[in-house]
Amino acid sequence: MSGRLGHTRPRALVFAVISRLFLVKRFTLTKVLSLGIAICVVFLLFLSYSVPFFKFSVPYVAPHPLEIKCHVNQVSHNTLKQMVTNHLSSASLRIVNKVLVLVETQYSRLGQDIVAILEANRMKYKVEPSGKALPYLTHNDKGKYAVIVFENIDAYVNMDKWNRQLLDKYCKEYNVGMIIFAQSKSDSILSAQVQDFPVFTHANIAVKNFEINPDSDILRVTRSGEIWTGNLPGEDWTVFVTNHSTYKPLAWAKMQTMEDFIEDVEEARHSVILQDLGSYDGIRRILFGNGFKLWLHRMLFLDSLSYLSHGMMSISLERYILIDIDDIFVGRKGIRMKPDDVKALVSAQERIQQHVEGFRFNLGFSGKYYRSGTYEENRGDEVLLDHRYKFWWFGHMWSHSQPHLLENVSAVVDEMRLNKQFAKQHGIPVDSHYAVAPHHAGVYPVHEPLYETWKKVWGIKVTSTEEYPHLRPARYRRGFIHRGIMVLPRQTCGLFTHNIFLDTYPGGQTRLDTSIQGGELFQTILYNPIMIFMTHMSNYANDRLALYTFESAIRFLECWTNLKLKSAPPLVLAENYFRIYPQEADPLWQNPCNDPRHMAIWSRNKTCQRLPRVLVIGPQKTGTTALYTFLAMHPIISSNYRSPDTFEEVQFFNGNNYYKGLDWYMEFFPPPQNFSHMFLFEKSATYFDKEQVPRRAAALLPKAKLICILISPAKRAYSWYQHMRAHGDPAALRYSFFDVVTAKDESLRALRELRNRCLSPGFYAQHLDRWMQYYNANQLMILDGELLKTNPVIIMHKVQQFLHIEPYFDYSKHLKYDPKKGFYCQVINNDHTKCLGRSKGRIYPPMDPAAGKFLSQLYKRHNVALSKLLTRVGQNPPGWLQEDLRDFE
Repeated sequence: MSGRLGHTRPRALVFAVISRLFLVKRFTLTKVLSLGIAICVVFLLFLSYSVPFFKFSVPYVAPHPLEIKCHVNQVSHNTLKQMVTNHLSSASLRIVNKVLVLVETQYSRLGQDIVAILEANRMKYKVEPSGKALPYLTHNDKGKYAVIVFENIDAYVNMDKWNRQLLDKYCKEYNVGMIIFAQSKSDSILSAQVQDFPVFTHANIAVKNFEINPDSDILRVTRSGEIWTGNLPGEDWTVFVTNHSTYKPLAWAKMQTMEDFIEDVEEARHSVILQDLGSYDGIRRILFGNGFKLWLHRMLFLDSLSYLSHGMMSISLERYILIDIDDIFVGRKGIRMKPDDVKALVSAQERIQQHVEGFRFNLGFSGKYYRSGTYEENRGDEVLLDHRYKFWWFGHMWSHSQPHLLENVSAVVDEMRLNKQFAKQHGIPVDSHYAVAPHHAGVYPVHEPLYETWKKVWGIKVTSTEEYPHLRPARYRRGFIHRGIMVLPRQTCGLFTHNIFLDTYPGGQTRLDTSIQGGELFQTILYNPIMIFMTHMSNYANDRLALYTFESAIRFLECWTNLKLKSAPPLVLAENYFRIYPQEADPLWQNPCNDPRHMAIWSRNKTCQRLPRVLVIGPQKTGTTALYTFLAMHPIISSNYRSPDTFEEVQFFNGNNYYKGLDWYMEFFPPPQNFSHMFLFEKSATYFDKEQVPRRAAALLPKAKLICILISPAKRAYSWYQHMRAHGDPAALRYSFFDVVTAKDESLRALRELRNRCLSPGFYAQHLDRWMQYYNANQLMILDGELLKTNPVIIMHKVQQFLHIEPYFDYSKHLKYDPKKGFYCQVINNDHTKCLGRSKGRIYPPMDPAAGKFLSQLYKRHNVALSKLLTRVGQNPPGWLQEDLRDFE
């Protein structure tokens, strides 16, 4: 009865409203509209009362991949790859694979773009201003540069006569080519002949329909025969006109004219990239009529480098792609995958496998959130597991927690074991030896419990992160190995967790399509031989933007490039990566406090204030231990804790200790009691002359103050020899000092090693130059080691001024000369002294005069270089250096 009554009330309401309106004899427009509105309201009421479970059944259709058609269809893609040009030749034996880039200014946009491409492809380069003298072009009868790049053609043709002749002679003799950009400027002459060359340019032209010459022998990465239709970006193009046989076009374009609006008008093609074969003056060149506004110029620039360098700067044509789908079960209700989304994922994988050898999606899971969506989304999770053997899988944390928030190993172990148990219960294959931490937390900056637990629970050998060394710029991302786990750089594809609908994508569909068609995503694949892309579960539901993005990108790559796309499990990718880039195996620890993203994923119990602000860098046998003792006497200066193996020295930056990680290093320093005033310092005399130390130290401690102590290099060498004799070194006991310092490279290994440790640290200028590549002159203090021994009070006064330490500490009241020791010692208990150990202050027999004469000659030019360096950095030469230099006058 109540049900019938519910149906009756809406009908009665309808009849009442209509009857009232029809009682009015004369209809007006207002009454007609009122009638329409009333009918709509009643209809909605009818639906709400009478059809409470009514649903509109409109099938959802996700966006299809971009419609990309290749113009070259006559030859199969695999056949085209076999036809790719190999640029290798014997001429490469006389040059080094390095590019010299000559720019107008260091801030020019085109110059920065050139450098960015070289960096993204890990190519060596040197940037020099084009208006100054050329750098040295040869070394030991070998060319130092394989390709010369001019940012501006005017800088080349208007070079002063001497530099122009020198450069042209170098290019002819070593068969080195040039890439020259002729991008128009607002003040460019509209039509002119290039000075000294049979070619004319027309400037500030708007062009369209970029066509690549299919017969060019430059093409390698770029697939021949394609045409980029439509107007090209910018109205500052330069086109080239010539009849000389030395020139042939690499690419053409047509001018934009009013005839664009008239059908069946055939315009002439104009050269916008011109190849100079070198038959005119013996130098091969490639002229670009614009910068990199058109994405194709990036590929053709790489091909030009390969061609002109005789294959030395060719990039690989193989591209390994792994697509991770993070958080496959993690997501709020309403954005998760449903059964149809899973079926679409499987179908897309099958399609991609036809183009990418060995491809599978790689699914990351946190088991706690399995079946935590709506009914349809839970069914999606179940269907996904029905297809589990079609995918690769990897573990996150059970509850998607961030590892850096878990301070002890047991808490991390519990999380991982729960996730592993979930995988076992549901038959998920987890034998990839790969894992990714939620939000990349704990991977870098390193959280040691995470690495330890990964190996213990999962047997992890590979992980990835976008944070090493920093997120941006992406071209700097690198890999490293820590605790036996290979860390690969992870790439982004423009899709993030919140990107679920195409019509709400930031910048719209146009921006995403641009990334795919020559933009950021395309360039990421172009520049990186091995890629792990980060995507999220929500990118495969809703509009399935990830499928749209990657299927479109693969089609586009096949049309425009000769790249061979492949995929492989993470462990295979990691092994290939470090085979290609073995130099990246060694990590470079950065200061987490210099990157807000790193601070957000670094343990809350750690602080950069536990890092030293001062480094005493050596060299050995110059008085560094004495300086260490004097610094530690100051009330607001604190040294590192002593090491059981290396005593007062940590020796972190120069040996195997570096691979123990940042946490290990920080444990050597006490937590400062007053962050703003306490000075932590470290002394390791072995830092001074080790090649890798300045770069490592500057990465972690870029603002640190450096102190080094120098004595006569001959005296330092003799002191080291006597030190090794006192410690029973067989070579030092067997050979005289003269025999050691004059030993030949053919001598026994032990003798050569002793010779090197005696002599090499004394090449002071050479080592200081290396430090000055990473630190400013105002961060370095050079102390006179002889004065430190005879008058340490003066030295320590200068040190306090250099460090800007307050309050001032009067060392004259705390140091006293000990005649028995022959040096100053610390005053304790009023008048008593505490001196360094018996190994310090030894009295040696006089140096053999022959050895002294040999060392004077050996160190002569090094001391001269040191004097010049000290003048350059604004520091006075020590007394011993002035004396050594006088001996040669």
